[in-house]
Amino acid sequence: MSTHVFARRHAEARAWHGVSEHWAWLVGGIVVAFLVPFLLADTLGLDRDLYYGLYAVSVLGLLLLWARDTGYDLVAALERRWMLAAGLGIAVAGLMTFLVLRTEDATSRPDGLELVGAVMWRGLMYGAIDGLLLSAFPILVVFAALAGSRLDQRLRGKVVIGIVAMLASLAMTAAYHAGYSDFRSEKLRKPVAGDLMWSVPTLVTLNPIGAPIAHAGMHTAAVMHSYETDTYLPPHR
Repeated sequence: MSTHVFARRHAEARAWHGVSEHWAWLVGGIVVAFLVPFLLADTLGLDRDLYYGLYAVSVLGLLLLWARDTGYDLVAALERRWMLAAGLGIAVAGLMTFLVLRTEDATSRPDGLELVGAVMWRGLMYGAIDGLLLSAFPILVVFAALAGSRLDQRLRGKVVIGIVAMLASLAMTAAYHAGYSDFRSEKLRKPVAGDLMWSVPTLVTLNPIGAPIAHAGMHTAAVMHSYETDTYLPPHR
């Protein structure tokens, strides 16, 4: 076997190993997405705000460990089309806010500092973390897994990659919400349908900030308008 052929096959093996790592991280992320709410919220019944904190640590840990293990450059991703990503995120946040106001009944809510704290923690923080797990992570993983592949060389192929990434995001969203007992029903359709909208900013730009902005806007609207919602701020016990 010539040195050239050996080097080429070695490079192909390394590339395939990298691709396999990304898919393994995606599957592992889906498992984590289900287990975190199932164990911490459904099984242990932790206080909601404590649960949100542990959930945030789990998601950030997953994202950072994936990037470190695969060599994915998160800093470069954050700089990619960031103005467009932020603009699309704000636009979709406005759309999601409108849907919350139209589909959810207004409920009582706390006042003063308690309301400010709820907006910051349950609205902005929890919403952003949700956007990272349900949309940014699976979309970035799929595009990283298929970067440099034959599909990535043509426009049609990029569209196919985008469809696969969207399906991965939908799977992540379904798995996460199935971790809550009240979403193991037809109620699961709502977040899955919503994922088609709040994923757009990250899907279009491949910048992870878009979906978290959109998702945070939706959760903030839920806190302000429908604090006792049984849809947007799980767990609902």
